[in-house]
Amino acid sequence: MTLRVDVLTLFPDALTGYADTSVLGRARERGVWELVVHDFRDATEDAHRSVDDTPYGGGAGMVLRPEPIARTIERTPGLRRPVIALTPSGPSFTHETATRLAALEGFTLLCGRYEGFDQRVLDTVVDEELSLGDFVLAGGELAALCVIEAVVRLIPGALGNDASRVEESFGEGLLEYPHYTKPATWRGRDVPEVLRSGNHAVIERWRRAQALALTLARRPDLIARRGGVSAQERQLLEEWGVLDSSGENG
Repeated sequence: MTLRVDVLTLFPDALTGYADTSVLGRARERGVWELVVHDFRDATEDAHRSVDDTPYGGGAGMVLRPEPIARTIERTPGLRRPVIALTPSGPSFTHETATRLAALEGFTLLCGRYEGFDQRVLDTVVDEELSLGDFVLAGGELAALCVIEAVVRLIPGALGNDASRVEESFGEGLLEYPHYTKPATWRGRDVPEVLRSGNHAVIERWRRAQALALTLARRPDLIARRGGVSAQERQLLEEWGVLDSSGENG
């Protein structure tokens, strides 16, 4: 099955250029996913192709009008559901969200501009909203690309090594363990001896301990979400000296 992603935007080139590069580009060539971009300015009906207007009640900026967006959504054959508006007020986009979207046949992303959308289009033709975080962008195109890449990476065949999507940060509710490459010594800092031992079973245990320790230190909320540290994981942390007997991460 090929994942189809529809994107409604005023700047199609901002999406298509990046989608042809790197992981996304190779995955498209292999038929893992397809991108269908819609310029909702094409659904306007006036000579100036107007997509925005001043807000009722006054205030700074312009608001995207509902008609061109609704027409594009309602008149596009094969447009994938759900239709997701990228807004600062939506729930946060997470690894769990990406996993849910990766299991679908497709979905549609709606990119905003200016002061955002007329609320009525969100209420009538949009299925859900998503936010990348507590900050504001000039438009939704960068957010759309972030969502697309996070989702596509989870689809089998998208990466050169499918094990990578399991081992990466958040794959098991943990941050990823530290990585090292050549040279073995750089600016007086050595690659951990265990990684040069050739003992893959021991390396795996070290990496698991490091991932647990890093998550405990930097994202305790992720540990809490997965139900805390199990007795087996605590033993592993103590084995590698990253958790003392009192349970403190050190």
